[in-house]
Amino acid sequence: MTAPNPLLVLKSLGQSVWLDYIERGMLVSGKLTHMIERDGLAGITSNPSIFEKAITGHEDYEADIARLARHARSAMEIYEPIVLADIGHAADLFLPVYEQTRGRDGFVSIEVSPHLASDTDKTVKEAVRLWEKLHRPNIMIKVPGTAQGLPAVRRLIAQGINVNVTLLFGLSRYREVLQAWLSGLEDRAQAGLSLDSVDSVASFFLSRIDVLVDQRLDALAESGDKPAASLRGTAAIACARLAYRIYGEMHSSERWQRLAARGAHTQRLLWASTSAKDPAYSPVKYVEPLIGPETVNTLPPETLDAYRRQGDPAARLEQDLPQADVTVARLAQLGIDLEAVARQLEEEGVKKFVAPFDKLLASLEQRRQQLAPA
Repeated sequence: MTAPNPLLVLKSLGQSVWLDYIERGMLVSGKLTHMIERDGLAGITSNPSIFEKAITGHEDYEADIARLARHARSAMEIYEPIVLADIGHAADLFLPVYEQTRGRDGFVSIEVSPHLASDTDKTVKEAVRLWEKLHRPNIMIKVPGTAQGLPAVRRLIAQGINVNVTLLFGLSRYREVLQAWLSGLEDRAQAGLSLDSVDSVASFFLSRIDVLVDQRLDALAESGDKPAASLRGTAAIACARLAYRIYGEMHSSERWQRLAARGAHTQRLLWASTSAKDPAYSPVKYVEPLIGPETVNTLPPETLDAYRRQGDPAARLEQDLPQADVTVARLAQLGIDLEAVARQLEEEGVKKFVAPFDKLLASLEQRRQQLAPA
């Protein structure tokens, strides 16, 4: 008897699996459709880094780049039609999932320009423009959860635009994201608009937390602090479990119940940055412990394949919550402030998306100049 696909078991446990990757070949070859059917794949997330690798690393884009470059006045006039075509195509493939789940899954995320992370008004304007251009109900606009991004989230939710709040690393910021999202729903309700047509996720990044914290723990261990070594690889999972506790507290509040009574959807936590960066860790390190209802895990292809092969799904997210508190306290005793870690990672995260975005635009500008009519 063939063992069930672990990815499908995740679905039965209340967790949706999205793919943290997109490129044209998988859209036109039928591979993505096969993954939807075989693995229960329920959405896609993208970012500037993913598109930089896809467009510069696959020949599928050459014809479009050449065609657009001959008439474009800027690299953006090449970049945007290519990206919007892929995002729109993927959204069309996921539309049946969106309809079957009554608007809870089947989403495809596209990010506003990372250069706008510190400008609320420009973020809103860009998000609205992308939303209107793509004109599909199962699009999610990714907005960085920076201080300037929070009011943008509120305004976009109030306008009925699905939002993926990205680059979350800390519990304080996550609480602020929940407040912005709730306020957006309340603004919408006060305007007499429906709440059941807008959805949102809060993308909590994991492996990057451990990378930074582990570096500090290793330095402490080398200086003779033996307990530090035992905490390697524990920070991200502890933060995720505590974020889920905050999620539960918010959704049991009267404030939320009033909105739910009007048809509002929960803002699910989405586990992001789920590939294990340290080769000493299991490739499914950021999947197995974080399985729980009303969550999403977005997996890069390698992690998705690894979980299909070796996953052991069970509802573990709410296990060891007291230990999560202990872990945070022990890290603090060692001088590791996870809120300070989160602030550093947020700043670095924006830069890590700006760099590949600019690199891709520079490459496309070079092609544009080569192919533009003299």
